[in-house]
Amino acid sequence: MNFSQVDYEAFRWINDGAEVFSFINPLMLFLSKYAVVFFVIGALIYWFTRAHANRRMITQALLSAMIGFTMSWILGKLFYRDRPFVSHEVFQLVHHEANASFPSNHALGAFVIAMTIWLFRRRDGWIWLVLASGIAIARVWTGVHYPTDVLAGALLGVLIAVVVHRVFTRISLAKSLMELGIYHYEQVESKVWRKSGYRNRS
Repeated sequence: MNFSQVDYEAFRWINDGAEVFSFINPLMLFLSKYAVVFFVIGALIYWFTRAHANRRMITQALLSAMIGFTMSWILGKLFYRDRPFVSHEVFQLVHHEANASFPSNHALGAFVIAMTIWLFRRRDGWIWLVLASGIAIARVWTGVHYPTDVLAGALLGVLIAVVVHRVFTRISLAKSLMELGIYHYEQVESKVWRKSGYRNRS
C-alpha cells in the first residue's frame, strides 16, 4: 500500500463518520465552514484591547498569514491535487468548487494565527490550537480535504508563525519596523479614539 492509498484510507475512516455518527454533522459543518470567523473576531478583540503586546501579536499573525497563503498558492500550483470528491465517492457535507486540495488554507490560516497567539499567550493559545485542530478534522469529515492536506496546512502554519516570531524577536531592524508601524497607526487612532482616562489639559 503506497502513501496515497494510506492517505485515502485515513480519509475514508474519518469521512465515514459523517454517516456513522451523523448526529455530530451539524458541529462538523459549523467547524468546517464558520469557525474561522472566531479567529477574525478574536484578532479584532485582541487588537482593540489596545494593549501593545496584543498589537505586536496580531501584527505578526497577519504577516504570517499573508506569507502562509502565498506559499499555499504556490504549493497548490506546483503540487496540484484534486479534492476527494472529484476522484472518489464521499460524504460531502460542504459544497466546494473543485480547485486545488493541497494544502488546506483553512487549516493553515487557523494554525498560523493560533500558534502566533500561543507564542505570546500560552493559556489562550492552547484554546485556539484546539479550535484550529477541530477545523482541520472537520475539513476531512465534511469531505473537502484529505488528511495530508490539513496536516500540511497545519504544519506550514505553525512553522511560519514560529519563524516570523523569531525574526521579530531576534532581528532588531524587523522589530523596529513593526514598532514604527504600530506607533504611526496609534498616532492616527488616538485622534479619533482617545484612550479611557484621557484628560484634555488645554
